[in-house]
Amino acid sequence: MTTPRLGALLLATSALIAPGLALAQTTDPSPPPQPETVDTAPQDEVTQVEEIVVLGRYIPQPLRQTSEVAAFITTEDLERTGDANAAEALTRVTGLTISQGRFVYVRGLGERYSSARLNGSPLPSPEPLQRVVPLDLFPSSILAGVTVQKTYSPNYPGEFGGGVIDLTTISTPSEPFLTLGVGIGGNTETTGKDGLVYYGSRTDFTGFDDGTRDMPGELKAALATGNRIVAGANFTDQEIQQIGWDFVNAPLNLLQRQRRIPVDFGFDISAGRSADIGGATLGIIGVLGYDNGWQTRSGVQGEGFLDLDELVARRSYDFMSTENNVGWDGLLGLSLENGDHLVRWTNLYVRRTTKEARTRAGFDFDAPGNNLVRDDFTAWYERQLFNTQLAGEHAFGNLEIDWRAAYAMTERNAPYEKYIRYSVGDDGVPFHEGQRNSTSFSELDDNVLSGGVDLKYTLPLSDLREIVFSVGAETLDNERDSETRIFRFQGSGLSEEFQRQRVDFFFADFNQGPGLIQLVEITGSDGAAAYEAELQVDAAYAQIDAELIPLVRTAIGVRYEDAVQTVTPFDLFGGASPFIPTSIENSYWLPAGTLTWNFAEDLQLRLGASQTIGRPQFRELAPQQYLDPDSDRLFIGNPFLTDTELTNLDARLEWYFAQGQYLTAGVFHKDLDRPVESAINDIGSVVQQTYINAPAATLTGFEIDGKIYFDSPMQGGFWDSKRWLIQANYTYTDSQLDVGADDVVFPLSSAGVAQPATNYFRDGDRLQGQSEHLANLQFGFEDDLARSQATILVNYASERSVARGRPGEPDLLFDPGVNLDFVYRKGFDAFGREIELSFEARNLLGTEFEEYQEQVNRIDINRYDRGTSLSLGLKASF
Repeated sequence: MTTPRLGALLLATSALIAPGLALAQTTDPSPPPQPETVDTAPQDEVTQVEEIVVLGRYIPQPLRQTSEVAAFITTEDLERTGDANAAEALTRVTGLTISQGRFVYVRGLGERYSSARLNGSPLPSPEPLQRVVPLDLFPSSILAGVTVQKTYSPNYPGEFGGGVIDLTTISTPSEPFLTLGVGIGGNTETTGKDGLVYYGSRTDFTGFDDGTRDMPGELKAALATGNRIVAGANFTDQEIQQIGWDFVNAPLNLLQRQRRIPVDFGFDISAGRSADIGGATLGIIGVLGYDNGWQTRSGVQGEGFLDLDELVARRSYDFMSTENNVGWDGLLGLSLENGDHLVRWTNLYVRRTTKEARTRAGFDFDAPGNNLVRDDFTAWYERQLFNTQLAGEHAFGNLEIDWRAAYAMTERNAPYEKYIRYSVGDDGVPFHEGQRNSTSFSELDDNVLSGGVDLKYTLPLSDLREIVFSVGAETLDNERDSETRIFRFQGSGLSEEFQRQRVDFFFADFNQGPGLIQLVEITGSDGAAAYEAELQVDAAYAQIDAELIPLVRTAIGVRYEDAVQTVTPFDLFGGASPFIPTSIENSYWLPAGTLTWNFAEDLQLRLGASQTIGRPQFRELAPQQYLDPDSDRLFIGNPFLTDTELTNLDARLEWYFAQGQYLTAGVFHKDLDRPVESAINDIGSVVQQTYINAPAATLTGFEIDGKIYFDSPMQGGFWDSKRWLIQANYTYTDSQLDVGADDVVFPLSSAGVAQPATNYFRDGDRLQGQSEHLANLQFGFEDDLARSQATILVNYASERSVARGRPGEPDLLFDPGVNLDFVYRKGFDAFGREIELSFEARNLLGTEFEEYQEQVNRIDINRYDRGTSLSLGLKASF
């Protein structure tokens, strides 16, 4: 529903038409040379100029075609920065930061306030904690560009707080090509150094398991009974023993130290061509890529609690983790073009596999005896996405019709996720605790079926001005299934000699049975281990984009969305869940208006106002406990969350003073009603991270962005023929929670009963995930004659909150710090082929990963050295 305040703002923008109207009617006896004069009077009446239109000859074409505040990453930008995927590339955009290397934060707002689309269609996510697709899945080799729109327009979904990221895949080329590329790389903290590994299976290097990690047949048959796997009521001791014997032991339990972690390696192949068929052009393009990389992290992890206004350590560990990340990328595109008609079929397959071995050892306040423990973990995470889209673009004179239909499917599979705890004796030798181990199997399937159509009719007003009427409709059906089964081998009264066995002996078949260790299922009941979720959205919009008078372009529209979002926890053992299925049913009218005033040559002002929403993500609504392997924190959802509603205001001044060069400055303000914040849910010695709707918040800031080219300041030798580049941007954002004494919230811990908001939030605190300062700098040169290009890239983000602390405790903070990168490219001819050599150096300053809590003392939640990464690539064109 449009508020009176927003309606007034949308109407007030029309006041800016008056200066443009005055300019259009003014006759200047000596006009400047740059503006273009259009004489619409009859030939015998040239005594007065009816219309003067100022055209921005340097304004980039994409920005001519949109009224919105937007940023565009082109193929040339991707090549210059050398970023491996879409997530890395987006760190260069003004006001954007990346969380966990995957998710985009626009102007400090979390990933839930941004949406990602592929060629205009929505995407599902393979991540348990997010409904937004992680952008590290999209390699730069398949991208033709990325659009980041920061002001809302009704043709996009209403889930728009920070912005929308639209990824465009490469299309069919006009000329045939074949490109082969290979690359190697390493990291100063990983490559050639000690790391942790476990055997796994023979084919792990491919990113595909050879069947070793398949759920054991005996276990699968037992699960099919629908009964909890536990000796006594449901299964006999002999049956339990048989199931336990079927578990894979040594290859997945035994951690090993590898002396030299190998180098990273990858290759990619891309090819395309087109052909004329009966007056139409048929095109085909294909991409195949493989990447195998390693990362070792060594550092400290901890957890604190407040004791007399001072943080003290509750847990403190030294940890080491080694990940082997294997990726496959495939794209197949077909297109058929005939004059004003184009039909495209795009198929994308992306797979990412992470094999991790991890250990940590140290102090745990809640552990028995001397409080010294060691935890070992092995894991295998498979994430894959398949997307197929059929789209068409048709022009019938002044009428354009665009349509699209897409099906996207993602999967996340984590078989044999292992955890084993040891107590450390006074002699320093670890021994097994009989109850502290687990083996889990989790699966997540997420798919999206979507379709949409857009109609545009262009009505010319003069030779240079027009009015565009747009209407459209879109439908989306997003379904998700998630299930986790957790098992433990447990025993009591075990002898010290038994407990001190090596891990593969401890879990061996001969140690399983009554009086020894037995398998037992510890999967949560009452809906804590499985849920089904669905989001259905039907939408329609209408928009008018017009330059009714010269120099002033106005776009006004509204989107109607009707949505039903459900999350249904269900008990795997036939019981009733204590949580009533969550159902959020809402309909919204979402207005938006923008105004662009080109009041001087290559200088224009943009204003925007809109209302949008943010929906809770599936995982945030599901009361299911989940361990995040990136942070080692437990998460649990809150079924009492509601939608967030936002009011957005933007203004930006843009000066395009030369080809490809500009200076822009903008301000923005957002009001958020019931924003979702992450908070600590403390239940005894178990610390979980959950979600709560804060009462309200505001976000205000400004951003500056500039880019300039200049010739070499010196002549001769190296300096000849080089063109230099400086590009920089800075964003300042101030956000504050608005929490009053009478405000209430609905946390999971109170089963949805209203609680004072001041117990969980402090008035004036920053929004979670929001950095006050963001800055990027690029400096380098390009030499067309030498076919070389070099760029230094600097990225800075100030600290931000990643979770609210327990009531009365400080927040958990993350300090991204300063990152310095260098990218160099050099082209040359060899063997009659065009060859490109690339060199990349990342994190040259060795900036650490730092996540911490601080009050008098500082507790490092997660801190480790990221090292400096170096890579060398070679690409040949045929």
